[in-house]
Amino acid sequence: MKIDRRRYLQCLAALPLMAALSARADALETIRQRGRLRVAVYTDFAPYSMAGAKGIDADLGRALAAKLGVSAEIVAYNADEDMNDDLRNMVWKGHYLGAQPSDVMMHVPVDEHLARANDKVRIFGPYHRETLALARDPQRLGAVVGGSAAVALEVFTREKIGVETASLADSFLLTVLNGRLRDNVVHFKTVAEATRALRDGQVAAVLAPRAELESALAAQSRLVLDTPKFAELRPDSWPLGMAVKADEGALAEALTAALAELRRDGTVTEIFRRHGITHSPV
Repeated sequence: MKIDRRRYLQCLAALPLMAALSARADALETIRQRGRLRVAVYTDFAPYSMAGAKGIDADLGRALAAKLGVSAEIVAYNADEDMNDDLRNMVWKGHYLGAQPSDVMMHVPVDEHLARANDKVRIFGPYHRETLALARDPQRLGAVVGGSAAVALEVFTREKIGVETASLADSFLLTVLNGRLRDNVVHFKTVAEATRALRDGQVAAVLAPRAELESALAAQSRLVLDTPKFAELRPDSWPLGMAVKADEGALAEALTAALAELRRDGTVTEIFRRHGITHSPV
């Protein structure tokens, strides 16, 4: 039997593409056969994820899984050095200590620079726009109205302001006004610790993501929350979404469709409301 050499080589060249397409379809099919969507959230990150598989991201993960016709397995991971490490540990490789990656990771900034730096994942599905806010003790500090940081933040050359270490708020306050605020920026391990210091009078204000402050201040009616906009701060808000492995297009499409349904029927807004957080649609 004579073999058409050119046709044979064309078939060989098509095999990797066929295998890749099959893998994309199989990832979603495997989840459905398993009956469970493995959802990655951060450990101890109120109000998004807390002990006992609670929190906004955990609830949204369950709602997404239900739309796919499966249950949700909520898996908490410790934050690593940066988001690139988190994507590796939670999505495409797993942690070197043995933790396996999940099917989808919640709370991923939908950012083109982050996406370009992480070609092994697909980032998509924004469900909330986070923004920096300022919690303050009104007995020590009047409203911070925003505008130019040189005017709005000048008070912190005299008053202490708390931030979470190695956060956007931290970086901004250490560099703005040519570093004049450095001596009055007080660092804390978490936003919750910073707000406790605000309550106890150790600082006059805390700059942090609004949702985290809303959660931490839920029982602190004496304290006030402002959302000033500073001309020097870029970005001052960012969309939060999801990530899956780069080749799992079918899963990403299914989750995108599920999220669209949850937006339309009000489920996403209701999940945020249930946790006492103002939802900001993207």
